[in-house]
Amino acid sequence: MPQKKDFLKDVIQHIDIKEHNVIKLVDSMEKMAFSARDLNRAAKIFDMMVKDKDCTVILTLAGSLFSAGLKRVVFDLVNNNMVDAIVSTGAVMVDQDFFEALGFKHYIGTPFVDDNVMRELHIDRIYDTFIDEDELRICDETTQKIFDSLEPRPYSSRELLWNFGKYLDENGGPKVEDSVIYAAYKKNVPIFVPAFSDCSAGFGIIVHQTNNPEKHVSIDSGKDFLELTHVKLNSKETGIFMIGGGVPKNFTQDIVVAADILTENAPMHKYAVQITVADVRDGALSSSTLKEASSWGKVETTFEQMVYSEATIAMPLIAGYAYHKGTWKNREKREMQKIFLKKEIPVK
Repeated sequence: MPQKKDFLKDVIQHIDIKEHNVIKLVDSMEKMAFSARDLNRAAKIFDMMVKDKDCTVILTLAGSLFSAGLKRVVFDLVNNNMVDAIVSTGAVMVDQDFFEALGFKHYIGTPFVDDNVMRELHIDRIYDTFIDEDELRICDETTQKIFDSLEPRPYSSRELLWNFGKYLDENGGPKVEDSVIYAAYKKNVPIFVPAFSDCSAGFGIIVHQTNNPEKHVSIDSGKDFLELTHVKLNSKETGIFMIGGGVPKNFTQDIVVAADILTENAPMHKYAVQITVADVRDGALSSSTLKEASSWGKVETTFEQMVYSEATIAMPLIAGYAYHKGTWKNREKREMQKIFLKKEIPVK
């Protein structure tokens, strides 16, 4: 019988966009065709978002991104003032980022294993990546401890993720060096997880609520939507850089409609880039192509680009292109988290 140590040996390494100047490579794709040309245009549009002094950049994340080695890309975007808010799945932020901030790792694996053996060894498989289920249970328990420490009341996911960052600030030590949650906490970049129970924190909150049936922390999804809408309302222009689709994508596109309902004549997202491998022909693609989203009043069509590519290939090229262009060096910090620290949220 194989042992757990036989599988959990080689650690996933997060790619560092600072080490690879991809400007010439991406520029050369302009004269190519198909997805290469699309990627070139997407990189230029993302750079335009960062360069636009009036634009708030919102990054959306869906899929097993950080477990696959993309965590440091997002860390560098946050740390270098290239994104102003994040909307993510719970798995990316809690099961992957917070999990690694606790000192745990993801491991290089293979899909060609006996998953019954994996189950017996308490190894969870994410396609060709392995994760230790026993360590993930510790992550669950840590989220419960955080919930137990909070005042019993409804919270937005942004408030809860801020408290996760505070926990890492007080307990993390050197393990949090490249944590996105911790970087966002320090840089005042709000993180929203609109389906917050759908992750390791979900297990933590059901234990917390079971142990505290009368007074407990709960998740206010309406407050989530309102707070993210206030990011839109406090921005002259907005751009979205979407990795994958799902709830984060649709949630972020819907804030245009919500802002319009609250104020009338709210501008659509001026810029939009999406990296995806999904198909639109069955009405899916996590709520449409970007051109289709324009019919809903969500995205302008002047600076939008779909990139049909797997995220681990396309994201480092697009993010790396904008990083090495260096526009971010003179970009004003928005610190959108601060708008929620006031008793009344101002609307520009």
